[in-house]
Amino acid sequence: MPVTSPYRALLAALPQRERVVWVGRVRTAVFEYGPEDAPPIVFVHGFRGDHHGLEPIAAHLPGFRVIAPDLPGFGDSGALDEATIEAYADWLRAFVASTAPGAVVLGHSFGSIVVAHAAARGLDAPRIVLINPIASPALAGGNRVGSLLALGYYRAAAALPEPAGLALLGAPPIVRGMSVFMAKTRDRDLKRWIHDQHDRYFSRYASRQSVLEAFDASIRHTVGEVAGRIDQPVQLIAADRDDITPIAHQHRLRQLFPQAHLAVLHGVGHLVHYEQPREAAAIIRRFLGEADGAATGRHAGAPGER
Repeated sequence: MPVTSPYRALLAALPQRERVVWVGRVRTAVFEYGPEDAPPIVFVHGFRGDHHGLEPIAAHLPGFRVIAPDLPGFGDSGALDEATIEAYADWLRAFVASTAPGAVVLGHSFGSIVVAHAAARGLDAPRIVLINPIASPALAGGNRVGSLLALGYYRAAAALPEPAGLALLGAPPIVRGMSVFMAKTRDRDLKRWIHDQHDRYFSRYASRQSVLEAFDASIRHTVGEVAGRIDQPVQLIAADRDDITPIAHQHRLRQLFPQAHLAVLHGVGHLVHYEQPREAAAIIRRFLGEADGAATGRHAGAPGER
């Protein structure tokens, strides 16, 4: 039985719409939250998730039009012909240009890599927000052992016959193990809901090939490799207990951008979008409010900003 979301009432208060658009040859499922005439923000979710993962942040951004597509190959969207980071970046550029030109664009985790590479290739977005950005290569970062285990897991899924490979990818004990590893909250009800979210949405992908190619893109690329080519103002939202990218690497990442802020949330890891969506939304509002106040010289800081 599904566990009730702690953010259900906030989300239910928002107007919501669903539709399908074609981005090139990719059938793309799109989910929107908030008034149609509100300032738009495009949300790009992380690896193996779908749009549901970023709903808690959308719930805390009333007054904005949040546009959350399922990434190609995940959720209800079709797959790319080949899921390279360049293909993801070009898909995102085309999606924003056709659906919400000039929108602010936000990416979480693997989504941060997609957004960064799209921005480096000319994404039409005035500002960029990256949550739990991937600052260092998976196999050279602070959790190298965990990354090697993940690599072995996905290689095993690729080597097995198709049915067995799919079964391994979606094996409930492994999905739950990933969820337990990432969750840092001590709130039992919140933790139960996080695990339920991963149980329900972490294995919704178009094919074994699409998820394996996406994994390969996720470990081969980082935000940092293109940070110097991103001209837009960038807001980084990092976490001090993130096992995927150590906080020291996030400080180094900030220095690679021509113009970037770094806000650090405490007591949370790689699941900022589940565990501290209110705090993340407050940082986003301040960052966008800073843009609105630039002409009058107003400055809005963010908690933990560096």
